[in-house]
Amino acid sequence: MLAIALAVVALVSVGCTARSGALRAGTARAVTATESLPAPDSTSASGAYTGVSDYHIGPLDLLEVKVFQVEDMDREIRVNTSGFISLPLIGAVQAGGKTVQELESEIAEMLSQAYLQNPQVSVFVKEFTSQRVTLEGAVKKPGIFPITGRTTLLQAVALSEGLDPLADPRTVVVFRTIDGQRMAALFDLVLIRAGEAEDPRIYGDDVVVVEKSGARSAIKNFADTLRGFIGFRTF
Repeated sequence: MLAIALAVVALVSVGCTARSGALRAGTARAVTATESLPAPDSTSASGAYTGVSDYHIGPLDLLEVKVFQVEDMDREIRVNTSGFISLPLIGAVQAGGKTVQELESEIAEMLSQAYLQNPQVSVFVKEFTSQRVTLEGAVKKPGIFPITGRTTLLQAVALSEGLDPLADPRTVVVFRTIDGQRMAALFDLVLIRAGEAEDPRIYGDDVVVVEKSGARSAIKNFADTLRGFIGFRTF
């Protein structure tokens, strides 16, 4: 079973601080539950990353570049290890470190200088190597970490140097935006490590919160709420 419980969370804000505040104030509430945790809005059905506007392109990302009504310019191209791509008419372009919008604007400007009138450029990230995941709570090194390729929950926790000694491995909540709504799923690392539950995939922009053992916090209270849902499988 991919997720033990899944709930839509109505949040005052999608930010981490606002989320915790909403939980404490009782304004965040679970309204549905299922037994699966779909991919987030930032990942298309084909697996392409279409995430938040401030995503910065990284080396080895696979980009799809299109120029409206100029089919000869349309192509898929992988960013090299130095962060550059090469396109007809304009040659090398630095893509690494730029957002999609910044790269679109730069390519359009360079094409304008190459005698194309008012080019309309679209850039899509088809494969990613530098998405980010947030680890919070009872982990040794909380923070925002890049993830490369397919990453599971256990691998994401390892990025934060593992669990804090006081962590409750049975209370790990993953927050994700699905169909425009903030959702959360409760996972049990004990079952996952024992092979009794599937190690779920973690996507870019996910937030993973590990609760402290014995603590009575907003996340703990929320996890207890998830445990009451239809379809929840007790540990």
